Amino acid sequence: MNDTFDSGKAITTLKRFLTGKLLQSGLEGYVIGLSGGIDSALSAALAVEALGKDKLFGILMPYKSSSESSVTDAMELVHKLGIKYTQIDISPMVDAYYPEINDENQLRAGNKMARERMSILFDYAHKMNCLVLGTGNRTEICLGYTTLFGDSACSLNPLGELYKSEVRQLSKILGVPDSIINKPPSADLWAGQTDEQEIGVSYAQIDFILMQIIDNQNVSLTALQDAGCSHTDISRIVSLINRNAFKRSQPAIAPLGRADIPESVQLKE
Repeated sequence: MNDTFDSGKAITTLKRFLTGKLLQSGLEGYVIGLSGGIDSALSAALAVEALGKDKLFGILMPYKSSSESSVTDAMELVHKLGIKYTQIDISPMVDAYYPEINDENQLRAGNKMARERMSILFDYAHKMNCLVLGTGNRTEICLGYTTLFGDSACSLNPLGELYKSEVRQLSKILGVPDSIINKPPSADLWAGQTDEQEIGVSYAQIDFILMQIIDNQNVSLTALQDAGCSHTDISRIVSLINRNAFKRSQPAIAPLGRADIPESVQLKE
């Protein structure tokens, strides 16, 4: 899809990123939520490639309605990478807030699950003196197809400039199990949920449209349609980009004219 994408260079850059950020932090490693999906699998594989298996700790956090394959696939990855892990059932935490999940509150409950998982990850990161490793890809970030302060939260994110198609490409190179690579992408927030079904456009088409609009700055509706994109798909993607722009920014702070806070301060004699 992207002829200019250099997978070897990308892997080298991402490994250096993970190594450098950990050294800069002075902490001991990374913790990651393993969903059984391709994004968390690639983040985990990159971390192990960069730093070794002892620098990554995996946490499986299924809900009672999570598919059995989510845990099975996550465990296959754990064994392949040789990392330490734990499994925490988030059902009691979610059920305490949502005694019943139905069509009316299904999306809210899914967001609650995502935020519950991230809460656990940051707690374990504190306990283990680690950073939380992010798993969100560029496609999801562009569309806002993520839970704010849930799966979008992390200490750092190695996948944020990789489109979904590129995530799949790198996953094959790094030996992510085929069972993970080939299954339909899903946030597994409720039974039978898949990303493409919920978005209404295939990832292949989404990535093509995003690359045209964002990377090539081609915002001509006519040109996009001439390239084989339907008006419906284009409108759906643009709508999501615009509607979820707030998810790509830090919370707005009311301006009072004060100086920006620096990342670090160096005192002088």
